[in-house]
Amino acid sequence: MSFKDDFEDLESAEDFLTFLGVTYERRVVDVNRLHILQRFHDYLAADTGLESLTDDADLAARHRAHLERAYRDFMASTGVAEKTFKVHQQQAERMSDRFVLLDSLMS
Repeated sequence: MSFKDDFEDLESAEDFLTFLGVTYERRVVDVNRLHILQRFHDYLAADTGLESLTDDADLAARHRAHLERAYRDFMASTGVAEKTFKVHQQQAERMSDRFVLLDSLMS
């Protein structure tokens, strides 16, 4: 089987991390699994050179790098702080609408 075939069979965050050989702490994954997978997806989608890779080892290395980066994003942060999902982005926009800059009051 090819990398792509094996990759398509993965389901959980732990499956992806194990398959790609990314060392992880369970506590980080337990709290952030969906955020890690969403960020991983975002990184893959933004990688314009990914589609041109044909070698399984190159594909695996590129996927591993993106997953490691996504995992690291949540080692010291949260999904809300990172605004991973649209609902978090919308919440941040609503909150920013509620604040008035001090400079605007002084004018």
